[in-house]
Amino acid sequence: MQFSYPEGATPIDGDELEGLLPKHISFQTELNAWEQLNILEAEKWAFGTPHDDLLTLDSIKRLHLKMFGETWRWAGQFRKTLKNIGEPAHEIPQELLKLCGDVQAQLDYRSSPLEEIAIRLHHRMVLIHPFSNGNGRHGRIFTDLLLTRYQAKRFSWGRDDLLSPTQTRMIYIKALREADRGNIMPLLEFAQS
Repeated sequence: MQFSYPEGATPIDGDELEGLLPKHISFQTELNAWEQLNILEAEKWAFGTPHDDLLTLDSIKRLHLKMFGETWRWAGQFRKTLKNIGEPAHEIPQELLKLCGDVQAQLDYRSSPLEEIAIRLHHRMVLIHPFSNGNGRHGRIFTDLLLTRYQAKRFSWGRDDLLSPTQTRMIYIKALREADRGNIMPLLEFAQS
């Protein structure tokens, strides 16, 4: 299978491609469509289930598994290889635990508006890059789960397909890079657009 990656996407390596479960998929467009069907089912589950334990490693992994478990054998498992972005693989659990603890403290002390706490969660989760693939999609749904857990509206995330190389995706990637430099506001504005 040949892959064409939009800017900011994480390439799938050969070992990870061996973990593709549906054997009828031969083209990237088929893979994208298959994953999207699975993600829609995962969203039904995610937003139809209470998540009292949302800020845990198990919850993070469970959501990824629900999103990609019909597609990839490694779904719901933290990556074991170095990628073009992210923490070293052996540091992923500790970094996610720190992130969850930080977010819980921010929520407990109401240190910032909920939407700002949520977008910082998204940015750090994408930066940690815990999974071999699907980190942006996972991070957006996880962020929306946090918002809905506290009775807030989900983000609109630019109201466009962020998987394809669209202008909207380019704005999203640019906003993530701006957040890398400490300016979270473009990402928050994008998420609410």
